[in-house]
Amino acid sequence: MIDLRSDTVTRPGRAMLEEMMHAPTGDDVYGDDPSVNALQDEAATLAGKEAALFLPTGTQANLVALLSHCQRGDEYIAGQLAHNYLFEAGGAAVLGSIQPQPIDAAPDGTLPLETVAAKIKADDIHFARTRLLSLENTHNGKVLPRDYLQAARQFTRERGLGLHVDGARLFNAVVEYGCPLETVARECDSFTICLSKGLGAPAGALLLGSKTFIARALRWRKMTGGGMRQAGILAAAGRYALRNNIERLQEDHANAAWLADALRNAGADVSRQDTNMVFVRIPAEDVSAFREYLRQRGILINAAPVTRLVTHLDVNRSQLEQVALHWQHFFNR
Repeated sequence: MIDLRSDTVTRPGRAMLEEMMHAPTGDDVYGDDPSVNALQDEAATLAGKEAALFLPTGTQANLVALLSHCQRGDEYIAGQLAHNYLFEAGGAAVLGSIQPQPIDAAPDGTLPLETVAAKIKADDIHFARTRLLSLENTHNGKVLPRDYLQAARQFTRERGLGLHVDGARLFNAVVEYGCPLETVARECDSFTICLSKGLGAPAGALLLGSKTFIARALRWRKMTGGGMRQAGILAAAGRYALRNNIERLQEDHANAAWLADALRNAGADVSRQDTNMVFVRIPAEDVSAFREYLRQRGILINAAPVTRLVTHLDVNRSQLEQVALHWQHFFNR
């Protein structure tokens, strides 16, 4: 199948599986899994942060980050379409009694700082205590401007807020910036990385920050059920991903740009392409039939009036040529 639903569908290749099969393991809840410890140390060094924590999923990593920054009755400010507000089942509110304050993002994916400032609550018993600004990079494929990240860092420092970045696809942003991860990571107090998206690992995420912050996060990871035992098998996949699959994200971006042009040439209504994502408008009356038409031809998409197509390491250019061809055939019958 040619699967363009998400970059979460990637599967480990032979070299990654070999690393997993030969990974030394221990009990990570006791802190003695050597592969997990090595992954955490390497990630912290790569990011220029004091410490890192390996978790099963990106959703749990974001939840643990919010629980570690905020207490019951506190508030975090995030985008209306931010993953840790809209797509993570309200975990911070349900499990942490942390109030989200969503605001609309600007067209470039940033949260306007003047709007953020207006939503910070006064020190008053009637209000939740605003503790954290949470950004997302990339946001629906959009790379946040570096000068915005610098401004956001200064903004939060001046107002006594923490700054967390949901960096599920942060390495997609890093390869677009053309700078080391450390250059971007210094602008926030904490951030997450998903290893199971474009980096190609079968599971796992990282949360990075100061030693004090990660010590709190370790307790929350245990409480939320994220303490695994011989997790080194998964950590080995993450180490392989960090060593081998970062620079190749540029291929995904190039393939997405090629696909956007090919679909436009095929008559598709492409609204935008950013990093490894292409957004295409499909007439509502055609959505169901088109989804089935492609499925029968070995192509999977999450068809909708605005359809997101995501390129990744398991989709090559020749397969994308097939997608463009079938797209043209369906809509020009």
